[in-house]
Amino acid sequence: MDRYFKILAFGAFSLLVLASCQPAANTESEEAPDPITPVQVTTISDSSLTESVEVTAVSAYLEKSFVKANINGYVLTANAQTGKQVSSGQTLFSLITKEAKAIGNSVNKLDPDLKFSGISNIRAAQSGLIVQVNHQKGDYVQDGEALATISNRNSLVFLLDLPYEYTQLIKSNHNLQIELPDGQKMNGVLAGTMPAVDSLAQTQRYIIKVNAGNLIPEGLIAKVRLTKLNHPNAQVLPKSAVLANETEDEFWVMKMINDSTAVKVNVTKGIENNSLIEVITPKFDKKDRIITSGNYGIADTAKVKILK
Repeated sequence: MDRYFKILAFGAFSLLVLASCQPAANTESEEAPDPITPVQVTTISDSSLTESVEVTAVSAYLEKSFVKANINGYVLTANAQTGKQVSSGQTLFSLITKEAKAIGNSVNKLDPDLKFSGISNIRAAQSGLIVQVNHQKGDYVQDGEALATISNRNSLVFLLDLPYEYTQLIKSNHNLQIELPDGQKMNGVLAGTMPAVDSLAQTQRYIIKVNAGNLIPEGLIAKVRLTKLNHPNAQVLPKSAVLANETEDEFWVMKMINDSTAVKVNVTKGIENNSLIEVITPKFDKKDRIITSGNYGIADTAKVKILK
């Protein structure tokens, strides 16, 4: 029995010795590899960018002529209707004196050679659109009284009430483009200004002359763009390539320095539109690759993978 216990004790001791000879387990966890972000890249390009200010202008007809009575009498006929286009010399009204209406044709019966009628025809002095009719058939009118109002179609302008702070802009925008609510665009030329400023709104009125191919109603509100800056050869990137901090006073891009590493490069932003941003500084090489997708939130010298 003693011999059995000695053998058992020797075996246990041998196992302890063998266990002590094994290398110690590595208790330190291996460091996780840096994450690799899939990205898409683009290169710098040149484009023409313009920064503008949008203001509104209202259509108006500057020239209006009044069709006036030249005698005291009654309106015998009236061929004028509001909205009707008339030509120069077209008869719009016929007037008859109250004496002729009272006497009738008695004078001509007494002396046929006299050819007395007491009727006076009133014609349009210029072609245009009738915007107002003041009298109808049967009305009594006095000499010099307005019968109708005609607006001259060729006198169409747009009145622009411009904030005085944009005065310098209007001087460099002699030729303007006007966009109507239906999307129609027409070219306009600055024709003059009023020598007064609205004391409440602090706006000054400018007159824009246009050549409209079709009839434009008066009082229509249109858009006018005034160019502030124009850079014909701007260094541009897609808007998704340029990142900003929360206060938007610092801007940067992620530039590839090799096929797997991107670094942060601070930039100075210029003009931007709906899809492009001008990068004023630094000047990039045409072959530089700038990340456009997957760049948000990655750190400087980040490991990335370019997607095809």
